[in-house]
Amino acid sequence: MERVDVAIVGGGPAGASAAEQAAAHGAETVLFEQGVPREDREEVGPDSTDAAGMLDYWIDIMGFDYREIPDDVILQELEATEFIGPNSAVELRTTGIDASYPKFGYTFHRARMDDWLYERATEAGADLRVGVGVKSLETDLRATSPQGPTHTLALSNGDELEAQYVVLADGPQRRITLEALDQFTPPGRSVSDYLSPPEANHIAYQEYREFPEELFAEFEDTLTFWWGYMPGETAYPWVFPNDGTVARVGLTMPIGMELNDVDNPGSYKLLRPDDQKLPSGAEYISRLLEQEYGDEYAIEEDIPRVEDRGKSKGTETYPISSTRPIESPVGANIAVAGGAMGTTSAFHEGGYHVAVRTGKIAGRLAGTNSLENYNDVWKRAVGDEILRNVAFAEIVDDYDPDDWDWAFNTVSNMQGGSGDNVLLSKRYTAGLDAVKLLTAYKRRKFGYRDGRYVQLSEADYLY
Repeated sequence: MERVDVAIVGGGPAGASAAEQAAAHGAETVLFEQGVPREDREEVGPDSTDAAGMLDYWIDIMGFDYREIPDDVILQELEATEFIGPNSAVELRTTGIDASYPKFGYTFHRARMDDWLYERATEAGADLRVGVGVKSLETDLRATSPQGPTHTLALSNGDELEAQYVVLADGPQRRITLEALDQFTPPGRSVSDYLSPPEANHIAYQEYREFPEELFAEFEDTLTFWWGYMPGETAYPWVFPNDGTVARVGLTMPIGMELNDVDNPGSYKLLRPDDQKLPSGAEYISRLLEQEYGDEYAIEEDIPRVEDRGKSKGTETYPISSTRPIESPVGANIAVAGGAMGTTSAFHEGGYHVAVRTGKIAGRLAGTNSLENYNDVWKRAVGDEILRNVAFAEIVDDYDPDDWDWAFNTVSNMQGGSGDNVLLSKRYTAGLDAVKLLTAYKRRKFGYRDGRYVQLSEADYLY
């Protein structure tokens, strides 16, 4: 049986970053990525879907000097983000967090970014096996290895491989992660109780649309979100500028939500009185475009879908982790990184930056036989980011459209037109609404202090 030091399951940003770091630290490293057919290459490739964008401080979280990221990865530099409520709006021109990147951020070409991470991993000496998936993983806790437990991976090509350390980076679908971690849960419990994809994820849908030049110019340097327009916790549509005059128009929404679950459906602008069920992603997008631009443009003629983009005729559907993270069973020589571990964010879709950073940490520690430190190290590196996201998600958990209008009006009054991120920069004017909003945010952050945002801790595993 083939044997390696570090095996990585999944070839997204977390897996590729883990492979690069493990190999760079001298470990014999192999990465397995099942791969999907892609229009941009003859062979199968990683399941890359365009990310929303990259904010300034996220580059620092990833651990990159922004100047080393290839120019062709960046599509559009950003100056701001706009949050639009049913009858309100607020613009932020700063994240409120110190960062090395000189602008608000940028949108980027996800496949090119992923390919760059693959190049780095290959140059470091990692063996990337795209087109070979992992069917199952079994851990031998009684292994006689000086480094402790070992793992046997059954591969899609019929082979088996033994590894000293495993990094699970199979994204929010967690095809291998759930079963692999269930080896260490108490009787009657399962990791699915915490990370079941239908419950712990949202579904995202987006379309590539070509906009008229004069319309695209209105948002070419801005990420735009509509809140309170559709039901569901942290459910929102967006427009993100890409290259040329192409933008991604998309949304995120809970999986399995039904119209009967919605209180006061008539308050949501993207629902109709004659709806018998919640709209599909495509119907939501059609309604958003018609509402925002239909007075001046014939949507399908003037803002057509670009059918040679995305996964299928200009569209993409993909899962997004939308929950609290778990710790890893490091006593079994396993680390879980990126979307597989349940990293979340309420106010942006995806978590590319957290995936890269946790992957880097897992790979470095596995490559240096010090994986037992993984849970402590990743919390020091990205804990503040996760704490903010979890706190925001809880604040808006039961918001209805009126609540969004109240929040955006409050933030606008707090920042006084400056564009500051007042919740983070603390530059705000006084007022009862401001105190209420800040108190809610601080209370939730305090409740999750010292890593309490973790929903499954290392101590919960049985070895």
